[in-house]
This record gives sequence, structure tokens and C-alpha cells, in this order.
Amino acid sequence: MSNHNMGKYYQISTLQALALGFSKSVVTVEELLRHGNMGLGTFEDVDGEMIVLDGKCYRAKNNGDVVPAEDERGVPFASVCSFQAQKSETVDRMDTIERLKEWLTLRIEEDFGLNSMYSVRIDGEFSKVDARSESGTKAHHVTLKDALSVTQKAFIFENIKGTLVCVYYPDYMDGINAAGWHLHFLSEDKKHGGHVFDLSLTDGTAKFCRVTSVEVRIPDSPAFDTYALKSASQDEIKSVEQGKNKK
Repeated sequence: MSNHNMGKYYQISTLQALALGFSKSVVTVEELLRHGNMGLGTFEDVDGEMIVLDGKCYRAKNNGDVVPAEDERGVPFASVCSFQAQKSETVDRMDTIERLKEWLTLRIEEDFGLNSMYSVRIDGEFSKVDARSESGTKAHHVTLKDALSVTQKAFIFENIKGTLVCVYYPDYMDGINAAGWHLHFLSEDKKHGGHVFDLSLTDGTAKFCRVTSVEVRIPDSPAFDTYALKSASQDEIKSVEQGKNKK
């Protein structure tokens, strides 16, 4: 991979803030899309999972149905970049998300990229995608873990073509975003999607974009200042990331 033209993540707020319940709008979808054409996040009041692909923003509702996100809809947390594929690799059969994450990590390790960020797009055929989304909750200072335990729904898509949007942040950035891999799915017909916590991939193509800078947009509302961000536990961060609320 050439070192010029490396990507940049534009990030809204931090994962700690979202995990602790800061889910007010920081920017609109329209403004977010000025900063990137691919990425993921969520919407105001955590009302659905966000997938940004090819410059369009989609919202997965809590039944797994996807609708285009309105320009004026608020965004409390997201990470987008201007995606430019720097290399492409064929992905063979992967029966679990863990296998896929290991494979992805090995690919970036070969590039000496574990301390960089990455944006990866995988277009493929899936025998199964185990995903989730959620409906909104108006409460603030309710941890995301607690909110999701009420509003979150899981669903399984079978024998479906689509795209995984994969975001990688290195472990030393844990809390700003989720350390490691974070995956959202959008079906080829743009009708189904969500936050992925397991999958079975038949075959696909992965395109990698190394990201070497990040701009974090800090919310300027007074409410943001009432959160003790360092207090977000690993448990809370993990519940957001893995999606399964292990009680």
C-alpha cells in the first residue's frame, strides 16, 4: 500500500459517551455525509443502526428493515471516511464472525497496520447474518447497555447478498471508539441490515483502506459535560460492540 493519500476518520462524539447514555444529536445526517462516504454509527436517541455506503446513509430499524436516513435526522455517534480501496482480497468461506475478524486482523498485520485505523468493505454472499438494531429511547444518562436490553431486537438473515462495512480502531484508542473490529451489514437490495454479531460468509471480496488520522467532533451541548467519560466500563463498551447483553 502506498503511504500517500491515506484516509481520515471523521468521528462524532465518543463511544464512551454513547455507552453512558449521551444520545442527543451532534450533527445531522446531511452534515455527516459531507465528511465521508462510508462508515457506521447510530441515530438520535439510539433509534436504529447506521450504515453509510457509497455516500448514502441508511437506517436499520429494530426489525431489520432498512430505510434511507433523512438529511435532517440527528446523529449522536458515528465514524465515516472517504473510502478509497488500496487493496482487494478474495475472502473464502468464513463460518463465524470471529474467523472473519481474525482473517481481517492478519491482513492488516501483514501491512504493519495494527496501530492504524482501517475501513474495510466486504461484498459477498452470506448463508447467515445474525444482526441487531433497536428503537429509540428518550432517556438520558441511562447506559446504552440498559437501554438496549429494552429496545434491542435480534434477527437473522439467511442466504443473502450484501455488504459488510467494517471499522477497525487500534486497542489504544479504546473508548474513543470500539477497539478492534465493528461490523454493520446492508443487503444488496438495501432493504435489510443492522449491527452484526455473527455471520457465515460463503464468499466475498474485501477492499481495504488504511486510515491514519481521525478528527473527533466533541458535542458542544452543556449536557455532554455532565458525563464522566472515563467511567464507562469495559463491560458497557463491550455490550455496545458485541450487541449481546450478557446478563
